[in-house]
Amino acid sequence: MTDHRGSPAARACLQQVFGYSDFRGQQAEIIDCVTQGQDALVLMPTGGGKSLCYQIPALLRPGVGIVISPLIALMEDQVSALRQQGVRAAALNSTRSGAERAATLKAIHAGELDLLYIAPERLLGSDLLEQIAATEIALFAIDEAHCVSQWGHDFRPEYLQLGILGQRFPQVPRIALTATADHRTREEIQQQLLPENAQVFLASFDRPNLRYEVGLKEKPREQLLRFIQTRHAGESGIVYCMSRRGTEQTADWLNARGIPALAYHAGLEQETRQTHQSRFLREDGLVMVATVAFGMGIDKPDVRFVAHLDLPKTLESYYQETGRAGRDGLPAEAWMIYGLQDIYRIRQLSHQSSASEAHKRGEQGRLEALLSFCETSDCRRPALLAHFGEKHPGGCGQCDNCLNPPRTWDATDAARRLLSCVYRTGQRFGAGHVIDVLLGSEGPRAKSLGHDQLSTFGIGRDHPRATWQSIIRQLLAKGFLAPDPAGHGGLRLTDACRPLLRGEISVELREDLPQKAAPSTRKVTATDVAVDPDTWARLRAERRRLAEAEGVPPYVIFHDTTLLAMLEQRPASLAEFSQLPGVGQRKLERYGESFLKALADCEPA
Repeated sequence: MTDHRGSPAARACLQQVFGYSDFRGQQAEIIDCVTQGQDALVLMPTGGGKSLCYQIPALLRPGVGIVISPLIALMEDQVSALRQQGVRAAALNSTRSGAERAATLKAIHAGELDLLYIAPERLLGSDLLEQIAATEIALFAIDEAHCVSQWGHDFRPEYLQLGILGQRFPQVPRIALTATADHRTREEIQQQLLPENAQVFLASFDRPNLRYEVGLKEKPREQLLRFIQTRHAGESGIVYCMSRRGTEQTADWLNARGIPALAYHAGLEQETRQTHQSRFLREDGLVMVATVAFGMGIDKPDVRFVAHLDLPKTLESYYQETGRAGRDGLPAEAWMIYGLQDIYRIRQLSHQSSASEAHKRGEQGRLEALLSFCETSDCRRPALLAHFGEKHPGGCGQCDNCLNPPRTWDATDAARRLLSCVYRTGQRFGAGHVIDVLLGSEGPRAKSLGHDQLSTFGIGRDHPRATWQSIIRQLLAKGFLAPDPAGHGGLRLTDACRPLLRGEISVELREDLPQKAAPSTRKVTATDVAVDPDTWARLRAERRRLAEAEGVPPYVIFHDTTLLAMLEQRPASLAEFSQLPGVGQRKLERYGESFLKALADCEPA
């Protein structure tokens, strides 16, 4: 038996190879489980240290660890980082030449590889399974395991075929890992990829270092620019847009205003996508403006913000996308703005779907969870984590509602008037016309339709147009209203509004006020805790120099957390340098002297 701190062999590997003195959370238990040959499902948030859960067992067990990963970029990132740490790692993918593939296979058969990264298509679509059957396999690690879910937007059909691994290699342990999976997706992973007796390790989905903020869309690009300039100038971030055109226009707009930005979407040439992704990984301070085609498996640890200019489709998508910020554990932000049109769009997508009724109901539930998260006036974390079956007491102090609590008001009477107006105008007109009738606007359209004779004409003059827009948005979010399923922009009542119209329930709504500078607008950056900006810049410059010389992203040399530890601890010898987090034996030998010199050069004379 091992204690919760891990076996001596696992702890020695953690220290000597990866440069850390202690395991985090359930890492030690998971590593012990897989090292002993058992199967495991690991659900752990991004940045929680999932990779170590299969990398260390692969190093401790005889044979080669086979890591199934959906993206080439993720493989290349992981292999580069492992080689820097002295681990014998390789990847088999479409970027490799025939000679490189042959050399990798030869190394496998000679027992000269610790870890092999491979895409599911390549593993299943060739004779590779036959070839690896002749060698000793330490384990199979199935990364991004949520790709097996046909309900998810990252669904990869090849993942459904990975069950064959259990049939062909029943004695080889399997570990399936993901950073995002609700209860339904977890069940799919267990049914499709793992045996019934697999152990399940469910970590908290909370990301305490992430600050959440959700606002109303007014002038989206100007709001984004202000957010970046005031809080994240010179830092790396990801901006998500719904359309391909929107990504390109937003990137051009930011560039014209001094924010270096790149666009990324599936419609770009593959070479352009690869170039942009490579630049984002290797350069500091770049902003990637992208559709959801970008990001899964991106290992860049120093993304300081993820911004959404449009609502994602589900709360699970939002969680996964925001999880790409702050993987290094340092402060980062998830910032999103949305408006009435966003709610229209995703509700119409749900109505127009050709999927089965069961699938539609599932998607509707996910949409409701997303809108509840957006519209809540309480701490955002309970609403977010409840979607993953986790309770949170609230009062996190790290979201906009905690830092600047919104006001609410009893909107029961106003909501009834609006719903009545939607009904009396025929449930086929959009928000603009309904509000015109409520305000008693004497336009030709109202007269030609006879709507100036309705009992609801002019009964809403006690509220400005902006308030009625807010009411419509929130009633749509709460499910009292729905958009016309035909996609013509009209509003219609739902069955849920009947108790409200009958006076059986009341409704509280958020009071939408102009956004003010709140405590949350304090700049969030790694250098918040760096006491010496000049030394910080010198260390980053040295890291960049070494990275360029070796052709790897800077964070492969050292994460920001290691540089910050250098600042705080000021090691003066290799022995002291070896005690820094993230400094294993190989990195100590390769980079210790360079960084000690950089620190010494910054010391006052």
